[in-house]
Amino acid sequence: MLTKVKDTPSTGETAVNLPFEEALKRLETIVEAMEHDDLPLDSLLARYEEGTLLARACQSQLQAAELKIQELERNNAGQFTLKPIPTTPTAG
Repeated sequence: MLTKVKDTPSTGETAVNLPFEEALKRLETIVEAMEHDDLPLDSLLARYEEGTLLARACQSQLQAAELKIQELERNNAGQFTLKPIPTTPTAG
């Protein structure tokens, strides 16, 4: 049985600009369709490509969140504050 998956824009730019939760939900939908639907090869390849872009975007957002968490430090009052990232002067 051939089941059509809800179409959404599949450009790399769209995948990168999606909020994490939306990108993850779309990625889960793609995986589900690839595992359970009888899709033609060209459709599988297109979904694989979109899924790869979404996975990279999610991973990038997770790495950014992890970095931000690592930058947190306690101040003298016991409050968490964001530690400033040292900047390096650029060669001019």
